[in-house]
Amino acid sequence: MIRRKAEKVLRELASQFKAVALTGPRQSGKTTLAKMVFPRKPYVSLENPDERNLALNDPRQFLSRFPTGAILDEVQRAPELFSYLQQIMDESKSKGQFILTGSNNFALQENISQTLAGRVGYLELLPFSLSETEKTGTALKLDELIFCGSYPAVIYEKANPRLWFPSYIRTYVERDVRQIKNISSLTLFQRLLYLCAGRVGQELNLSSLANDVGLDYKTIQSWLGVLQSSYIIFLLPPYYKNFNKRIIKSPKLYFYDTGLASYLLGISNAKQLFNHSSKGALFENFVLAEMLKNRYNKGERSNLYYFRDSTGNEVDIIIDEGKNLIPVELKAGETISGDYFKNLHYWEALTGKKGGLVVYTGKESNIRQHNFAVENWIKVKNL
Repeated sequence: MIRRKAEKVLRELASQFKAVALTGPRQSGKTTLAKMVFPRKPYVSLENPDERNLALNDPRQFLSRFPTGAILDEVQRAPELFSYLQQIMDESKSKGQFILTGSNNFALQENISQTLAGRVGYLELLPFSLSETEKTGTALKLDELIFCGSYPAVIYEKANPRLWFPSYIRTYVERDVRQIKNISSLTLFQRLLYLCAGRVGQELNLSSLANDVGLDYKTIQSWLGVLQSSYIIFLLPPYYKNFNKRIIKSPKLYFYDTGLASYLLGISNAKQLFNHSSKGALFENFVLAEMLKNRYNKGERSNLYYFRDSTGNEVDIIIDEGKNLIPVELKAGETISGDYFKNLHYWEALTGKKGGLVVYTGKESNIRQHNFAVENWIKVKNL
Protein backbone atom coordinates (compact mmCIF):
# COMPACT_ATOMS: atom_id res chain seq x y z
CA MET A 1 0.00 0.00 0.00
CA ILE A 2 1.31 3.44 -0.97
CA ARG A 3 1.47 6.00 1.83
CA ARG A 4 -0.23 9.15 0.60
CA LYS A 5 1.31 12.57 1.15
CA ALA A 6 -2.06 13.87 2.35
CA GLU A 7 -2.04 11.45 5.31
CA LYS A 8 -0.35 13.94 7.65
CA VAL A 9 -2.88 16.68 6.92
CA LEU A 10 -5.80 14.27 7.29
CA ARG A 11 -4.61 13.30 10.77
CA GLU A 12 -4.10 16.94 11.70
CA LEU A 13 -7.57 17.95 10.53
CA ALA A 14 -9.12 15.05 12.47
CA SER A 15 -7.41 16.31 15.61
CA GLN A 16 -8.87 19.80 15.18
CA PHE A 17 -12.37 19.27 13.75
CA LYS A 18 -15.24 17.02 14.76
CA ALA A 19 -15.43 15.73 11.20
CA VAL A 20 -13.30 15.82 8.05
CA ALA A 21 -14.65 16.02 4.49
CA LEU A 22 -12.35 14.11 2.14
CA THR A 23 -13.24 14.93 -1.45
CA GLY A 24 -11.76 14.14 -4.84
CA PRO A 25 -12.49 12.30 -8.09
CA ARG A 26 -13.75 8.75 -8.12
CA GLN A 27 -10.96 6.18 -7.80
CA SER A 28 -8.44 8.70 -6.43
CA GLY A 29 -7.89 6.64 -3.27
CA LYS A 30 -10.12 8.44 -0.76
CA THR A 31 -11.56 5.28 0.79
CA THR A 32 -8.18 3.56 0.96
CA LEU A 33 -6.62 6.57 2.68
CA ALA A 34 -9.48 6.95 5.18
CA LYS A 35 -9.37 3.26 6.11
CA MET A 36 -5.59 3.31 6.46
CA VAL A 37 -5.54 6.37 8.72
CA PHE A 38 -8.56 5.31 10.80
CA PRO A 39 -8.50 1.49 10.80
CA ARG A 40 -10.69 1.21 13.93
CA LYS A 41 -13.53 3.30 12.59
CA PRO A 42 -16.52 1.44 11.13
CA TYR A 43 -16.84 1.91 7.39
CA VAL A 44 -20.08 2.20 5.45
CA SER A 45 -20.65 3.13 1.83
CA LEU A 46 -23.77 5.06 0.87
CA GLU A 47 -23.41 3.55 -2.59
CA ASN A 48 -24.81 0.36 -1.03
CA PRO A 49 -28.58 0.47 -1.71
CA ASP A 50 -29.50 -1.09 1.64
CA GLU A 51 -27.35 1.33 3.61
CA ARG A 52 -28.57 4.29 1.58
CA ASN A 53 -32.23 3.36 2.02
CA LEU A 54 -31.76 3.07 5.78
CA ALA A 55 -29.93 6.41 5.92
CA LEU A 56 -32.66 8.12 3.88
CA ASN A 57 -35.64 6.57 5.65
CA ASP A 58 -34.40 6.27 9.21
CA PRO A 59 -31.28 8.40 9.71
CA ARG A 60 -31.44 8.10 13.52
CA GLN A 61 -31.28 4.32 13.39
CA PHE A 62 -28.57 4.45 10.75
CA LEU A 63 -26.31 6.68 12.86
CA SER A 64 -27.08 4.92 16.16
CA ARG A 65 -24.78 2.10 15.01
CA PHE A 66 -21.79 4.46 15.16
CA PRO A 67 -21.72 6.00 18.66
CA THR A 68 -18.02 6.90 18.35
CA GLY A 69 -18.11 7.89 14.68
CA ALA A 70 -17.45 6.23 11.33
CA ILE A 71 -16.17 6.60 7.79
CA LEU A 72 -19.18 7.50 5.66
CA ASP A 73 -18.30 6.96 2.01
CA GLU A 74 -20.08 8.95 -0.75
CA VAL A 75 -22.12 10.59 2.02
CA GLN A 76 -23.66 13.14 -0.37
CA ARG A 77 -25.93 10.29 -1.54
CA ALA A 78 -27.87 10.66 1.74
CA PRO A 79 -28.29 14.40 2.44
CA GLU A 80 -30.82 13.69 5.20
CA LEU A 81 -27.96 12.55 7.41
CA PHE A 82 -26.35 15.96 7.77
CA SER A 83 -28.86 17.51 10.17
CA TYR A 84 -28.55 14.49 12.45
CA LEU A 85 -24.78 14.60 12.21
CA GLN A 86 -24.95 18.20 13.36
CA GLN A 87 -26.80 17.18 16.51
CA ILE A 88 -24.34 14.37 17.25
CA MET A 89 -21.34 16.66 16.83
CA ASP A 90 -22.86 19.43 18.95
CA GLU A 91 -23.54 17.01 21.79
CA SER A 92 -20.00 15.62 21.79
CA LYS A 93 -16.60 17.20 22.40
CA SER A 94 -14.73 14.47 20.52
CA LYS A 95 -12.62 15.39 17.50
CA GLY A 96 -12.42 13.43 14.29
CA GLN A 97 -15.64 11.52 14.86
CA PHE A 98 -16.72 11.23 11.24
CA ILE A 99 -14.76 11.06 8.01
CA LEU A 100 -17.08 12.12 5.20
CA THR A 101 -15.90 11.20 1.72
CA GLY A 102 -17.42 12.21 -1.59
CA SER A 103 -16.67 12.48 -5.29
CA ASN A 104 -19.24 15.24 -5.83
CA ASN A 105 -17.66 18.31 -4.31
CA PHE A 106 -20.62 20.60 -5.00
CA ALA A 107 -23.23 18.40 -3.30
CA LEU A 108 -21.00 17.64 -0.33
CA GLN A 109 -20.03 21.26 0.27
CA GLU A 110 -23.64 22.41 -0.12
CA ASN A 111 -24.84 20.01 2.56
CA ILE A 112 -21.95 20.81 4.89
CA SER A 113 -22.36 24.58 4.56
CA GLN A 114 -26.05 24.33 5.39
CA THR A 115 -25.73 22.22 8.54
CA LEU A 116 -22.13 21.53 9.54
CA ALA A 117 -20.34 24.84 8.96
CA GLY A 118 -17.44 25.31 11.36
CA ARG A 119 -17.47 21.66 12.41
CA VAL A 120 -15.77 20.15 9.37
CA GLY A 121 -12.23 20.37 7.99
CA TYR A 122 -11.66 19.92 4.26
CA LEU A 123 -9.09 17.92 2.33
CA GLU A 124 -9.05 17.32 -1.42
CA LEU A 125 -7.33 14.14 -2.64
CA LEU A 126 -6.34 13.93 -6.28
CA PRO A 127 -4.81 10.85 -7.96
CA PHE A 128 -1.16 9.99 -7.26
CA SER A 129 1.37 12.80 -7.26
CA LEU A 130 4.71 12.26 -8.99
CA SER A 131 6.47 11.39 -5.73
CA GLU A 132 3.71 8.89 -4.89
CA THR A 133 3.99 7.37 -8.35
CA GLU A 134 7.72 6.88 -7.74
CA LYS A 135 6.89 4.72 -4.72
CA THR A 136 5.02 2.26 -6.94
CA GLY A 137 8.18 1.49 -8.90
CA THR A 138 6.67 2.91 -12.08
CA ALA A 139 9.30 4.01 -14.62
CA LEU A 140 9.30 7.78 -14.74
CA LYS A 141 9.13 8.29 -18.50
CA LEU A 142 7.28 11.49 -19.25
CA ASP A 143 5.20 10.34 -22.23
CA GLU A 144 4.10 7.21 -20.37
CA LEU A 145 3.10 9.26 -17.32
CA ILE A 146 1.08 11.65 -19.46
CA PHE A 147 -0.61 8.80 -21.32
CA CYS A 148 -1.33 6.63 -18.28
CA GLY A 149 -2.28 9.46 -15.94
CA SER A 150 -2.05 8.91 -12.20
CA TYR A 151 -5.16 7.10 -11.02
CA PRO A 152 -4.13 4.37 -8.52
CA ALA A 153 -5.92 1.67 -10.52
CA VAL A 154 -3.71 2.37 -13.54
CA ILE A 155 -0.44 3.14 -11.75
CA TYR A 156 -0.54 0.89 -8.68
CA GLU A 157 -2.82 -1.93 -9.81
CA LYS A 158 -1.41 -1.85 -13.38
CA ALA A 159 -4.79 -1.69 -15.10
CA ASN A 160 -4.60 -1.27 -18.87
CA PRO A 161 -5.42 2.43 -19.50
CA ARG A 162 -6.95 1.58 -22.89
CA LEU A 163 -9.55 -0.54 -21.09
CA TRP A 164 -9.81 1.32 -17.79
CA PHE A 165 -10.57 4.82 -19.04
CA PRO A 166 -13.52 3.84 -21.28
CA SER A 167 -15.09 2.07 -18.28
CA TYR A 168 -14.37 5.07 -16.07
CA ILE A 169 -16.06 7.43 -18.53
CA ARG A 170 -19.03 5.14 -18.92
CA THR A 171 -19.49 4.87 -15.16
CA TYR A 172 -19.08 8.61 -14.74
CA VAL A 173 -21.51 9.60 -17.49
CA GLU A 174 -24.14 6.94 -16.92
CA ARG A 175 -24.21 7.02 -13.11
CA ASP A 176 -22.50 10.01 -11.54
CA VAL A 177 -23.78 12.64 -13.96
CA ARG A 178 -27.37 11.50 -13.42
CA GLN A 179 -26.88 11.91 -9.68
CA ILE A 180 -25.32 15.36 -9.93
CA LYS A 181 -27.73 16.99 -12.34
CA ASN A 182 -30.68 16.15 -14.55
CA ILE A 183 -28.71 16.18 -17.80
CA SER A 184 -31.12 16.33 -20.72
CA SER A 185 -28.88 14.34 -23.08
CA LEU A 186 -26.03 12.09 -21.99
CA THR A 187 -24.88 11.91 -25.61
CA LEU A 188 -24.44 15.69 -25.79
CA PHE A 189 -22.79 15.70 -22.37
CA GLN A 190 -20.29 13.11 -23.59
CA ARG A 191 -19.65 15.21 -26.69
CA LEU A 192 -18.85 18.15 -24.42
CA LEU A 193 -16.37 15.97 -22.55
CA TYR A 194 -14.52 15.08 -25.76
CA LEU A 195 -14.54 18.69 -26.94
CA CYS A 196 -13.05 19.82 -23.62
CA ALA A 197 -10.13 17.43 -24.17
CA GLY A 198 -9.46 19.12 -27.48
CA ARG A 199 -9.28 22.47 -25.71
CA VAL A 200 -6.75 21.58 -23.01
CA GLY A 201 -4.60 24.63 -22.24
CA GLN A 202 -6.87 26.98 -24.18
CA GLU A 203 -8.89 29.93 -22.96
CA LEU A 204 -12.44 28.92 -22.17
CA ASN A 205 -14.83 30.13 -24.85
CA LEU A 206 -18.36 29.22 -23.78
CA SER A 207 -19.97 30.47 -26.99
CA SER A 208 -17.67 28.31 -29.13
CA LEU A 209 -18.33 25.24 -26.98
CA ALA A 210 -22.06 25.87 -27.08
CA ASN A 211 -22.02 26.07 -30.87
CA ASP A 212 -19.93 22.91 -31.23
CA VAL A 213 -22.08 20.89 -28.83
CA GLY A 214 -25.34 22.31 -30.14
CA LEU A 215 -26.64 23.75 -26.88
CA ASP A 216 -27.21 27.19 -25.41
CA TYR A 217 -24.62 29.19 -23.47
CA LYS A 218 -26.21 28.73 -20.03
CA THR A 219 -26.53 24.95 -20.42
CA ILE A 220 -22.86 24.63 -21.34
CA GLN A 221 -21.95 26.79 -18.36
CA SER A 222 -23.99 24.54 -16.09
CA TRP A 223 -22.55 21.32 -17.52
CA LEU A 224 -19.00 22.62 -17.16
CA GLY A 225 -19.86 23.18 -13.50
CA VAL A 226 -20.74 19.49 -13.29
CA LEU A 227 -17.35 18.54 -14.77
CA GLN A 228 -15.62 20.79 -12.24
CA SER A 229 -17.56 19.63 -9.18
CA SER A 230 -16.82 15.99 -10.04
CA TYR A 231 -13.08 16.63 -10.49
CA ILE A 232 -12.86 15.97 -14.21
CA ILE A 233 -11.71 19.44 -15.28
CA PHE A 234 -10.42 22.55 -13.56
CA LEU A 235 -10.18 26.14 -14.74
CA LEU A 236 -6.97 28.11 -14.29
CA PRO A 237 -7.90 31.73 -13.56
CA PRO A 238 -6.03 34.66 -15.11
CA TYR A 239 -3.92 36.93 -12.94
CA TYR A 240 -5.02 40.49 -13.60
CA LYS A 241 -4.52 42.35 -10.32
CA ASN A 242 -2.75 45.69 -10.63
CA PHE A 243 -2.79 45.61 -14.43
CA ASN A 244 -4.75 47.57 -17.01
CA LYS A 245 -7.93 46.53 -18.81
CA ARG A 246 -6.02 44.97 -21.71
CA ILE A 247 -5.43 41.86 -19.62
CA ILE A 248 -7.31 38.73 -20.70
CA LYS A 249 -9.77 37.64 -18.00
CA SER A 250 -11.01 34.28 -19.34
CA PRO A 251 -9.82 31.13 -17.51
CA LYS A 252 -7.96 28.29 -19.24
CA LEU A 253 -9.27 24.73 -19.25
CA TYR A 254 -7.36 21.69 -17.98
CA PHE A 255 -8.05 18.11 -16.85
CA TYR A 256 -7.16 16.83 -13.40
CA ASP A 257 -5.71 13.73 -15.07
CA THR A 258 -3.77 13.69 -18.34
CA GLY A 259 -4.48 9.99 -18.85
CA LEU A 260 -8.18 10.74 -19.10
CA ALA A 261 -7.51 13.67 -21.44
CA SER A 262 -5.25 11.48 -23.60
CA TYR A 263 -7.94 8.83 -23.90
CA LEU A 264 -10.54 11.41 -24.90
CA LEU A 265 -8.12 12.75 -27.54
CA GLY A 266 -7.93 9.29 -29.10
CA ILE A 267 -4.31 8.66 -28.10
CA SER A 268 -3.91 4.88 -27.86
CA ASN A 269 -0.30 4.58 -26.67
CA ALA A 270 2.49 6.70 -25.20
CA LYS A 271 4.54 6.62 -28.41
CA GLN A 272 1.88 8.65 -30.21
CA LEU A 273 2.68 11.59 -27.96
CA PHE A 274 6.12 12.01 -29.52
CA ASN A 275 4.80 14.13 -32.39
CA HIS A 276 1.17 14.62 -31.37
CA SER A 277 -0.26 18.10 -31.86
CA SER A 278 -1.47 18.14 -28.25
CA LYS A 279 1.89 17.14 -26.71
CA GLY A 280 2.68 20.68 -25.53
CA ALA A 281 -0.78 21.23 -24.05
CA LEU A 282 -0.75 17.86 -22.28
CA PHE A 283 2.73 18.54 -20.86
CA GLU A 284 1.46 21.87 -19.58
CA ASN A 285 -1.56 20.10 -18.09
CA PHE A 286 0.67 17.46 -16.48
CA VAL A 287 2.84 20.05 -14.71
CA LEU A 288 -0.13 22.12 -13.57
CA ALA A 289 -1.95 19.09 -12.16
CA GLU A 290 1.21 18.08 -10.31
CA MET A 291 1.52 21.53 -8.78
CA LEU A 292 -2.13 21.38 -7.70
CA LYS A 293 -1.57 18.00 -6.04
CA ASN A 294 1.37 19.43 -4.11
CA ARG A 295 -0.88 22.19 -2.77
CA TYR A 296 -3.89 20.01 -1.98
CA ASN A 297 -1.77 17.35 -0.26
CA LYS A 298 -0.69 20.05 2.19
CA GLY A 299 -4.28 21.13 2.78
CA GLU A 300 -3.77 24.37 0.86
CA ARG A 301 -5.83 25.99 -1.86
CA SER A 302 -4.55 26.60 -5.34
CA ASN A 303 -2.37 29.69 -5.75
CA LEU A 304 -1.88 29.18 -9.48
CA TYR A 305 -2.84 31.59 -12.26
CA TYR A 306 -1.79 32.43 -15.78
CA PHE A 307 -1.14 35.80 -17.43
CA ARG A 308 -2.00 37.02 -20.88
CA ASP A 309 -2.64 40.41 -22.39
CA SER A 310 -4.60 41.36 -25.50
CA THR A 311 -1.44 41.56 -27.61
CA GLY A 312 -0.60 37.89 -26.98
CA ASN A 313 2.10 38.17 -24.32
CA GLU A 314 1.56 35.21 -22.01
CA VAL A 315 3.13 33.49 -19.02
CA ASP A 316 1.98 29.89 -18.52
CA ILE A 317 1.81 29.96 -14.70
CA ILE A 318 1.93 32.69 -12.09
CA ILE A 319 2.50 31.34 -8.58
CA ASP A 320 1.03 33.81 -6.10
CA GLU A 321 2.97 33.60 -2.85
CA GLY A 322 1.38 36.69 -1.37
CA LYS A 323 4.10 39.30 -1.51
CA ASN A 324 5.90 37.49 -4.30
CA LEU A 325 4.77 36.42 -7.77
CA ILE A 326 6.76 33.68 -9.52
CA PRO A 327 6.37 33.41 -13.31
CA VAL A 328 6.78 29.91 -14.76
CA GLU A 329 7.10 28.91 -18.40
CA LEU A 330 6.42 25.30 -19.47
CA LYS A 331 8.23 23.97 -22.53
CA ALA A 332 7.81 20.47 -24.01
CA GLY A 333 11.13 20.68 -25.85
CA GLU A 334 14.41 19.12 -24.69
CA THR A 335 16.76 21.82 -25.99
CA ILE A 336 16.99 25.17 -24.25
CA SER A 337 16.56 28.12 -26.60
CA GLY A 338 16.24 31.88 -26.27
CA ASP A 339 12.52 31.72 -27.01
CA TYR A 340 11.98 29.93 -23.70
CA PHE A 341 12.68 33.19 -21.87
CA LYS A 342 10.86 35.70 -24.08
CA ASN A 343 7.72 35.87 -21.96
CA LEU A 344 9.69 35.90 -18.72
CA HIS A 345 11.60 38.94 -19.99
CA TYR A 346 8.28 40.61 -20.80
CA TRP A 347 6.97 39.86 -17.29
CA GLU A 348 10.18 41.22 -15.79
CA ALA A 349 9.81 44.47 -17.74
CA LEU A 350 6.12 44.73 -16.85
CA THR A 351 6.48 44.15 -13.11
CA GLY A 352 10.02 45.36 -12.52
CA LYS A 353 10.75 42.14 -10.60
CA LYS A 354 13.50 39.74 -11.52
CA GLY A 355 13.35 35.97 -11.35
CA GLY A 356 11.32 33.18 -12.89
CA LEU A 357 11.41 29.53 -13.83
CA VAL A 358 11.40 27.45 -17.01
CA VAL A 359 10.30 23.81 -16.71
CA TYR A 360 11.26 21.76 -19.77
CA THR A 361 11.68 18.12 -20.83
CA GLY A 362 15.46 18.14 -21.15
CA LYS A 363 17.69 16.17 -18.79
CA GLU A 364 19.65 18.98 -17.18
CA SER A 365 18.56 20.92 -14.07
CA ASN A 366 19.78 23.69 -11.83
CA ILE A 367 20.71 25.82 -14.82
CA ARG A 368 20.52 29.60 -14.80
CA GLN A 369 19.88 31.70 -17.88
CA HIS A 370 19.75 35.48 -17.43
CA ASN A 371 17.81 35.95 -14.17
CA PHE A 372 15.86 32.72 -14.60
CA ALA A 373 16.18 29.15 -13.38
CA VAL A 374 15.77 26.13 -15.68
CA GLU A 375 14.60 22.80 -14.28
CA ASN A 376 13.89 19.34 -15.65
CA TRP A 377 10.18 18.39 -15.50
CA ILE A 378 10.70 15.81 -12.76
CA LYS A 379 11.67 18.61 -10.36
CA VAL A 380 8.06 19.80 -10.43
CA LYS A 381 7.33 17.38 -7.59
CA ASN A 382 9.21 19.82 -5.35
CA LEU A 383 7.34 22.97 -6.41
